Amino acid sequence: MTEKMLDLIIENGTVIDGTGAPRKACDVGVEGGRITLLGDLRGVPAAQRFDARDRIVAPGFIDVHTHDDQLLLEPVDGPHPKLSQGVTTVITGNCGISLAPLVMRDPPAPLSLLGDDDVWRFSRFADYLDALDDARPALNAACLVGHTTLRARHMASLDRSATRDEIARMSRDLAEALEAGAIGMLTGLYYPPARAASAQEVIDIGRPLSAARGVLTMHLRDESDAIDDALREALQIGRALAIDTVVSHHKIIGRNNHGHSTETLAMLDAASAHQSVCFDCYPYNASSTMLLPARVKQSDEVLVTWSKADPTAAGHSLFALAKARNVDPEALAASLTPAGAIYFAMSEDDVSRILAHPMSMIGSDGLAHDAQPHPRLWGTFPRVLGHYTRERRLFTLETAIHKMTALSARRFGLEGRGTIALGYCADLVVFDEQRIADHATFEHPTRVSSGIDAVIVNGEFACRDGMPVNVHAGRVIRRVGR
Repeated sequence: MTEKMLDLIIENGTVIDGTGAPRKACDVGVEGGRITLLGDLRGVPAAQRFDARDRIVAPGFIDVHTHDDQLLLEPVDGPHPKLSQGVTTVITGNCGISLAPLVMRDPPAPLSLLGDDDVWRFSRFADYLDALDDARPALNAACLVGHTTLRARHMASLDRSATRDEIARMSRDLAEALEAGAIGMLTGLYYPPARAASAQEVIDIGRPLSAARGVLTMHLRDESDAIDDALREALQIGRALAIDTVVSHHKIIGRNNHGHSTETLAMLDAASAHQSVCFDCYPYNASSTMLLPARVKQSDEVLVTWSKADPTAAGHSLFALAKARNVDPEALAASLTPAGAIYFAMSEDDVSRILAHPMSMIGSDGLAHDAQPHPRLWGTFPRVLGHYTRERRLFTLETAIHKMTALSARRFGLEGRGTIALGYCADLVVFDEQRIADHATFEHPTRVSSGIDAVIVNGEFACRDGMPVNVHAGRVIRRVGR
């Protein structure tokens, strides 16, 4: 046992290391932002000690599906939607939309979900990553390049497939972004700006991913009636590029499709025998994105989260507003755009089945700039640990933590993170497994979760009892050869 003074010892806690292994009593020693000692550390000197008696000590949670591209650049004022729920690392740029490389005024939806005109100012992906470095973000961030962003940058008309020259320019942008440190590319073929893109377009643009061993994440072209075909397309693209493929926020939309997760999960299981594939999901039976009139009839309820045409609609039921105004709900939806919405169109049985699958990782898919956001922005990870683990007993606590730590780090190539092990980065969360719970609701979506005592990012206390104490402990995680 060394006599060298450690920076921090978390003592008397029960460690769940993220691998899925059984919990064990263990102290955790931290020096220089990394885990340097594990075991009984009662005799080891430390500049600071934290008593985790009757608490779980786990790796910091990794939110694999975020739209935090701009949030990471903004100053933290008050509770943080991710730190407050134990998240220490986020994957940005999902659903085809990344903040770079694009300079544009009035970007088309869903790009506008990331913010207004002034945020679209990075002509190179490297410039965005450098800006993150300069901002010293509250969290670690690994960043994806958006296929839709590339289309908006290089195509004057988005209602067609890209030409050979446009594909070449987008592919060069992707290669430059990967060289700068991007970890992969993401698609949003579901959304209007990318709907006309063919599978071959995505493959041809994505060629640099193969040599770089980057990851491809895909918002499927359809998540309702045509989900089987959309899933087959995503798997085909992943096979053609021979890279890790992540299906984004896997879910089943529409009353007529409830229960169909049995078939989609079987398709993913069969594909996994021949290619590297997995998926993320969130623990709610309601989704949230731009307000789309075509989604209205599929849903039992639609809540407006923001509207440029009528800001007073935010937080209200679309159906209630339509009744009060004596108009058709779909017509009202069209009149409110550009806007965002929450759709209640999923089955809880499908949500539970997808969450419990061994491939599933946890991602919030929260939209930080909505006036009335989906509660998943603030409550996803405590909801998994409280509602689905402690109350529903859908899986063990060890399995739940694995889904939000080591599994995520492995799938996204985040070396040295996601596990409590010697030499790994000291991203840690200390929580009470009997008290951890989400409090964000659809009516009050920004309520802070409870039961989390401390969040440590790169060896620094970043959050205590839901309140930030260091909002500059994060780092940009750049791609390295995998």
